[in-house]
Amino acid sequence: MSSAASIHAFFGPSSPWAYLGAERLYTLADRYGIPLILRPIRVIQENGGIPLRTRPQPRQDYHAIELGRWSKHLGIKLNLVPKHYPCRTIEIAAGVIIAAQCEKLDARALSFAMQRALWAEDRDIADPDTLRTIARTTIGAAGGDLVAEPLPADIQTIWDSNLAEARRIGIFGTPTYVYGNELFWGQDRLEFLEQAVTTTQQ
Repeated sequence: MSSAASIHAFFGPSSPWAYLGAERLYTLADRYGIPLILRPIRVIQENGGIPLRTRPQPRQDYHAIELGRWSKHLGIKLNLVPKHYPCRTIEIAAGVIIAAQCEKLDARALSFAMQRALWAEDRDIADPDTLRTIARTTIGAAGGDLVAEPLPADIQTIWDSNLAEARRIGIFGTPTYVYGNELFWGQDRLEFLEQAVTTTQQ
């Protein structure tokens, strides 16, 4: 899998936890000079992942409580009931992130802009026109050309390989950060990820 020379971030573009952890993840990678590879995936039910809206209501209720707590704690705006969640699809948004990364554009800023659009701005990141606007605003005019439905064959291959690799190494929920042979599930595990990074750099 990944070597200790990079962090692989497996995440769903519509995951509120990935949104809450994104900026701290970027800062961590930059602080230690470690390449960060964004690897969008969906929830892997085969490994035990459970889509939010299929969970028992008490779990959904507590999920909202925790989101509110973390949003306040981190000072990050987040709508607990966003207008366009669950998304019709996350594949188009994932494809744009993958394509931007392949083109060596600012995939991190683009990904965060999509997450913010969904969770703080009530915008529909399953809508191609919305994604084109976000991409152009975030990474420039060429960004709009990266939006495609269905996904181009090369982008589809990466999307599928991300999922296959995540399934193989036991990922079930997002975000999961992989460093060396260790998995760190959830934005509240970023401190442990940083500890692992500092240990290998000593």
